[in-house]
Amino acid sequence: MTLAAAEYARGAALLESLEVREWALPTECPPWDVRSMATHLLGYMRACASVREQLRQVRVARAHGGAIADAMSDLQVRELSALSPEEITAEMRALLPRAVAGRRRVPAPLRHLVRIASDLPVAGTRERWSLGYVVDVIGTRDCWMHRIDICRATGRAMELTADHDGVLVANVAADWAQRHERPVRLTLTGPAGGDFAFGDGGPAVSYDAVEFCRALSGRGGDEVPFGKEVPF
Repeated sequence: MTLAAAEYARGAALLESLEVREWALPTECPPWDVRSMATHLLGYMRACASVREQLRQVRVARAHGGAIADAMSDLQVRELSALSPEEITAEMRALLPRAVAGRRRVPAPLRHLVRIASDLPVAGTRERWSLGYVVDVIGTRDCWMHRIDICRATGRAMELTADHDGVLVANVAADWAQRHERPVRLTLTGPAGGDFAFGDGGPAVSYDAVEFCRALSGRGGDEVPFGKEVPF
């Protein structure tokens, strides 16, 4: 949750720095522009901050049909489309502590027992994730990847540090290695990078840390060994 709080704060700061024209720029998640991505992030924070709001979003999304994560994201963007950039960023700042606290309060039995079906972004592979994995890992990783999306859409330099982004990247690398289950020595470059060894021996590969994560999420043209995508 320390990572979650820091990521929410960095995302809010990035959005606060944007000029009005930049909110309409397209992102790498069509049909979303920067504004749509921001409303998705705010809608997720609302769900984290309030159990009642989370249950409402789940109920409406299920009625819509399709993958629950996609349906909830679409709902968030539609419902918050009338908010101004100033209203979006102000509410993000106000919700930050409550959104983190709400995620922290999810009871341990629910974290382990509740399973959520979801499709991976590249190959459409169906997986069932524990609620704990969604709350503790995917919730922060999704916000982080969308901060990358917004930086790329607007041409802004992304704030990257080893004690925050480096931890998130290391988690992504471990997730990837667990899925392909083959030995590999991985070097990720840049402020969020590091050196990783999974198993004994295996090929040595090197990527920019951010581009490695983008490739695993289905963004960009780079290919990674073993062709395994990772949920974001």
